[in-house]
Amino acid sequence: MSRPRFVALLLALATLLVYLPVARNGFINYDDGDYVFENQMVQNGWTLEGFKWAFTTFHAANWHPLTWLSHMTDCKLFGLNPGPMHLVNVLIHIANSILLFWLLLFCCGGNGRLRTEDGKRRPSSAVHPPSSRFLWPAILVAALFALHPVHVESVVWIAERKDVLSTFFGLLSLFCYAKFVGPAKVQDPKRKIFYGWALIFFAFSLMSKPMLVTLPFVMLLLDFWPLQRFNHSTLRRLLIEKIPFFALTVVSCVITYIAQNQGAVKSLKAVPLSYRLENVPVAFADYLSKIFWPEHLAVIYPMPDSFPAIALAISCAVLIFISVAAWLMRKQNPFLLTGWLWFLGTLVPVIGLVKVGDAAMADRYTYLPAIGIFIAVAFGAEKILTLPRLNDLTRFIFSAVALLILGTLTALTERQLHFWRDDETLFRHALQVTKNNVDAHINYGVALEKQNRLDEALTQYRAAEKIAPDSVFVHNNLGDVLDDLGQRDQSIEEYRQAIALEPGNPQLHDSLGIVFTGMGKFSDGMAEFTNAMEIAPQNPHPHFELGKSLLQQGRDAEAVGQFRETLRLGPDDFKMLTYVARVLASDKNDSVRDGKTALAFAQKANDLTGGQQPLVLDALAMAYAENGDFTNALAITQSALDIANAVKMKNTEELQRRLELYQNHQPYHQSFVVTNLLEQTF
Repeated sequence: MSRPRFVALLLALATLLVYLPVARNGFINYDDGDYVFENQMVQNGWTLEGFKWAFTTFHAANWHPLTWLSHMTDCKLFGLNPGPMHLVNVLIHIANSILLFWLLLFCCGGNGRLRTEDGKRRPSSAVHPPSSRFLWPAILVAALFALHPVHVESVVWIAERKDVLSTFFGLLSLFCYAKFVGPAKVQDPKRKIFYGWALIFFAFSLMSKPMLVTLPFVMLLLDFWPLQRFNHSTLRRLLIEKIPFFALTVVSCVITYIAQNQGAVKSLKAVPLSYRLENVPVAFADYLSKIFWPEHLAVIYPMPDSFPAIALAISCAVLIFISVAAWLMRKQNPFLLTGWLWFLGTLVPVIGLVKVGDAAMADRYTYLPAIGIFIAVAFGAEKILTLPRLNDLTRFIFSAVALLILGTLTALTERQLHFWRDDETLFRHALQVTKNNVDAHINYGVALEKQNRLDEALTQYRAAEKIAPDSVFVHNNLGDVLDDLGQRDQSIEEYRQAIALEPGNPQLHDSLGIVFTGMGKFSDGMAEFTNAMEIAPQNPHPHFELGKSLLQQGRDAEAVGQFRETLRLGPDDFKMLTYVARVLASDKNDSVRDGKTALAFAQKANDLTGGQQPLVLDALAMAYAENGDFTNALAITQSALDIANAVKMKNTEELQRRLELYQNHQPYHQSFVVTNLLEQTF
């Protein structure tokens, strides 16, 4: 085995060993629901409808069809088991590290000899072979990329599959580009094949995540160094060569803006231009500091109210100094300019000029840009070590320091992995290392609420309220938890404050209506549901909640009318399908029951969930029993019980009771006025 192959294998094993513990991690409440565990289209795996949806949806304020398809593949192979999904991210990260290693070796000559523009090798005296010169800086760059703690977020967060996947295709594109300009002779027609593959992989990268729109710029940097094409070609020729790549960049930018303009992009009124311009140098400096001193890493960094003049001045001074130094040393040390501009250029799409979301910065945004800094550091160290005046002891000390740095970074990565084990640990850590972090308080509260630690969740929401008293999210979450705590008057007040801040939000009216209904104030509740319908006529949920309210009042026939409208507007919502099927199969009112329709709705819900949801199976069994098919009713109810017991579902007594009814050839009927057994969560 050659030394580069052995190094690649060693790098893969080391990275896998470090990241292996993430196989025990679960989903994170922050975005993982949108991407996987609350996304029924993704959970359905490979379907014709799913493929169509992946290429046409702007769900999660992005257009990245290949990312959706990769998550669908996970669900097809692993179901909703997050462990293997984490490992897929890790494997892609390992592939990226190896690709980066081979890309640098190849660009530096492949076999160690830099090439001229016509494809001929330079004399061996011009450079050292990779074993003595280019191999070690390439190893260092790849190792820094693989083991740096600032990359943990991109690797262990299932929702960030788009990050590692887009970089995988981006590095493949760069490698094919290097093959196009380097190893083949100009006259060789096969050379054009690599150009085509580079373009295809670039398109795949943009279809995974649009951040790599700056990849043509990176190609120009590689032209400068290490490919050294600027010595033989004009800038105009190099730009013309990349017109198809720039065309894809423009198309991707337009699609991304349309996708994110559905509500994710902040207006200039919300985030003024002056604030954005001040944020740019500070954000660049902050990203640089995180790479060199990766402490206090957090999943969410809150936006500061303002930027101190001293911080702004220091950030500008640092950026200007490094930029000038890299430019002045470009002839003797071209890797410094390439690395620095790689870092700056690839961060431009996420530097905050177009403001998306509420975060000031994000560790995941450094996944590709940090490569530029690693290149500057590694090849800079190599240049120093080749100075003739250095003795062997000095070189040994440099090597020891490099190993110490890698060891320290690995230890910090293992520490950072610990914080990602669950929601509670992740957001508690974010609160410990940041200040005035509203989003971290909210998400920490949600994590506590899921564990039924309602008083602790309330404390977190109150803390968020002190920081952001005008936050709709804060008042909405306060309304939710106060309702669960039985403090309904206070819950109503919180929802009313949220509605005052955002009166056009139908979900807030829905939530307030649910509280009123729970208090028996049916007229007030129905008024809120009606308000929600007027705001969002195509939203099925207000009709659904109004139907449930009518059921509780004994107005079953009117309720069924609302349920039919619900399913007209949301025909593929398995929760609504299940609820309506249950009503039509089990309502005590003979004029309301409709066994055939109930069976159709329940079968559709079961198809959508892959036959793995106990409550869906329960409704399907009710429908079969109502149609007199007690054989299927018994088998399906038993299957529901088996699944419920396997997942340790509580309150299975009702399932057992219905099983006994079906054994006696009796359907299950219920009154929704007396009890509402359907108020169960899926």
